[in-house]
Amino acid sequence: MKLDKLLNPRSVAVIGASREPEKVGYGVLKNLVKGCYFLAPFCAPFKGKIYPVNPFAVNILGLKCYKSILEIDDEIDLAIIVVPANVVLQVVKECVKKKVGAVIIISAGFSEAGEKGKRLEAEVLKVLKKAGIPLLGPNCLGVIRPTKGLNASFAPTMPPAGKVAFITQSGALADSVIDWAVQERYGFSAIVSVGNAAMLDVSDFIEYFANDEETKAITVYLENVKDGRRFIECCKEAVKKKPVIVLKAGRSKAGEKAALSHTGRMVSSYDIYMTAFKQAGIEVVDSVEELFDVAKANAMLSKCENAIAIVTNGGGAGVLCADYCEEFGINLVELKKSTIKKLEKSKVMHPAFSKRNPLDIIGDALPERYEVAINTLLEEDYIKGLIVIQTLQTMTRSEDDARIIIEARKRFPKKPIVCCFMGTYFTKRAIHLLEANNVPNYSDPRRAARAMASLIKKS
Repeated sequence: MKLDKLLNPRSVAVIGASREPEKVGYGVLKNLVKGCYFLAPFCAPFKGKIYPVNPFAVNILGLKCYKSILEIDDEIDLAIIVVPANVVLQVVKECVKKKVGAVIIISAGFSEAGEKGKRLEAEVLKVLKKAGIPLLGPNCLGVIRPTKGLNASFAPTMPPAGKVAFITQSGALADSVIDWAVQERYGFSAIVSVGNAAMLDVSDFIEYFANDEETKAITVYLENVKDGRRFIECCKEAVKKKPVIVLKAGRSKAGEKAALSHTGRMVSSYDIYMTAFKQAGIEVVDSVEELFDVAKANAMLSKCENAIAIVTNGGGAGVLCADYCEEFGINLVELKKSTIKKLEKSKVMHPAFSKRNPLDIIGDALPERYEVAINTLLEEDYIKGLIVIQTLQTMTRSEDDARIIIEARKRFPKKPIVCCFMGTYFTKRAIHLLEANNVPNYSDPRRAARAMASLIKKS
């Protein structure tokens, strides 16, 4: 089923648009009209046409209101339904008559709400299937495409545009991720909340984003799978083009029960999922933080052979990173004598530098010393990637260090560099500079090592 009119609409109708700010129908319309109003540098405005539908309003947010979608004298690519569940079937039939391209049902009160809701969902599904109209939901947050300026949801705002697609079975989790993404300037190509997944489910969107040029990594929050065979087949095909990274919930008995009450579906054994995921080439993570850490590295960098060096201006941070590298199976190469001699010849290297991997260039390192260390190591054929750590001292020039790393990234594009500029307050501008130039940064050595391990797995 084609999803372009769902994910790239040129015209959107909001059925159930409201004048009351506390209503979901108001939030959805406001997001379409003003979806990225304070993120203008990071995402495009929505350029399509927006049509509010409310039989009791003349205009909302400066837009003319229509009593019914059938009154709109234009083709409608996407209809977003935000009316009470008992009215949804009637509205869906009108959407079919209007020949809309796709439907999102945000309204709750369907299969998640008991037998009556299940019957209603089945009726809605039957009508839309017969018409060949794709359905997202019901009981979902909606869909967001920052690169298109499309915020067809009642999320708090629009995250920045980026290269990571997020498919989630929890709309509330997506809300929190969006809030975090705005703070961190973490970019998404899309966020899709599947809700009850009456028609379109996680597999459909994995299939879509596998072929989406704006998406470099696919992330999934997963509680259950409707069709296990299809899910695995979709992932097998997707991972040939880009990584699929999954956070699987419901690993405990308590989690299984919580997932059942959340979606109304049973959750299979966690071990069964893990076996299937491994066979499909899916990368599994253990937390929300790890999900997006791994995705960021994969979206910015190419695969890496397992021969890594660490450059650090702090001994303790280097030791921690070495521990984590061993935990994640990263091979820290032994520095050759010839490499050490090259470093010793440089006038900017401190006499007490460590002469081993991790390469500790001492706390008073200025950008010139980072430049010598980084470029000397990357020039060696036996070193395939770097983890660069910076701890903040009074003489540290974070932004200049960042520029040196960016230049090294350009000079050695096939040798990934993962950064760990520890702290955030004084290094924030440097971190933003790094990531704007496709150099991922992590505030903790463990997170940096885990990200590098993911790039090694790709190879």
